[in-house]
Amino acid sequence: MPDQRTQHPEARTGLTFGVIAYLVWGFFPVYFKAIASVPPLQVVSHRIFWSILFLALLISRRNRWSDILAVTKNKSSLLILAGSALLIATNWLVFIVAVEHGEVLQSSLGYFITPFVSILLGVIFLKERLRRLQLGALTLAATGVLIIALHGGSIPWTALTLALTFGSYGLLRKVVAADSLCGLTLETLLLAPAALAYLLLVTWQGKGAFPGAGLRVDLLLASAGFVTAIPLLLFSAATRRLRLATIGFLQYLTPTLHFLLAVLLYHEPFSLIHLASFILIWGGLAAYSWDAYRMFRYGGLKLITR
Repeated sequence: MPDQRTQHPEARTGLTFGVIAYLVWGFFPVYFKAIASVPPLQVVSHRIFWSILFLALLISRRNRWSDILAVTKNKSSLLILAGSALLIATNWLVFIVAVEHGEVLQSSLGYFITPFVSILLGVIFLKERLRRLQLGALTLAATGVLIIALHGGSIPWTALTLALTFGSYGLLRKVVAADSLCGLTLETLLLAPAALAYLLLVTWQGKGAFPGAGLRVDLLLASAGFVTAIPLLLFSAATRRLRLATIGFLQYLTPTLHFLLAVLLYHEPFSLIHLASFILIWGGLAAYSWDAYRMFRYGGLKLITR
């Protein structure tokens, strides 16, 4: 068993990275509402294009191109990154469509479901185990999510797609033989040809939003690379230091902020059913967090997986 003194600093670093990433993602509706005049597919393509520029500068500054080349020679890693690239691009597109159509509560539900996907994947593929209090916490939170879903009267496809794509993305990024920076750079490079081709096409057709949508929108689109890359880099670094179960419950930060923005800022419909579900979900989070803190405090929590 690894020495706890070497585990704790890595665990704390992972927790810090994870918390920051999820807080940034929590305020994403504000960013994408500000560019709602731009078609969603163009927004995704701009995220990919500007991310390439930002990541290329970062890779060059750190002299990491040789590491990128080494990963490309590993067919297994490249295949996994191709899969994770498709998952994250799909997640981006569905989320942006939801925000632009006034469905921030739906995106909130999706990211509330995501931890359950992460936990399930961790148990199935990584043989992670949950203690009884953790299982109870999961059941409590799952009840809250189920109530929201049933209250809607139909299958929440947007929410389910967001949960499945991002939960699966986290699993692939955890097992791939590439660090966070190299992995994200290769993912973006794999998506870049299609994104650039699409942007050139809409520009040629006279339908491109950039430039010409106004200085504010142009600046927001140009900042998409930084806004996209930073939390993803932090998330990837966190997943390599923490159990998927721990990552799963950190993910409640993002949908909680989405929930609050939807209700308090965008005034989407909010009922007592939503309130009851919210309380149950946070009750599950509180129970899991207490169990994690208790085990960590007395040296029994194994947060490191690598």
